[in-house]
Amino acid sequence: MSRAARGRMPAAWDKVVSEDPGEYEWIPLRLPPELTRVNASTRLSIEAEYRGWELTRVRLYTDGSRRVLLRRKKRADAVPGPDQPGP
Repeated sequence: MSRAARGRMPAAWDKVVSEDPGEYEWIPLRLPPELTRVNASTRLSIEAEYRGWELTRVRLYTDGSRRVLLRRKKRADAVPGPDQPGP
């Protein structure tokens, strides 16, 4: 993950990602305030089921938006998907 992308995460999350020994891929998401809790749960379930992401952190803000940090194990044979940058 690029330094610019990390800058959009809360500082505590940046620490978690930077301490990773390279075992995981990380992706931060921002869910808009108009997205209901049920719809947010559905979206995250789809990410988990079909793309292999697992929920690591969630932060709810006063405006109703959510910041979510997802991770998945790196695979040596995997080709980067559209949601991940190439090597």
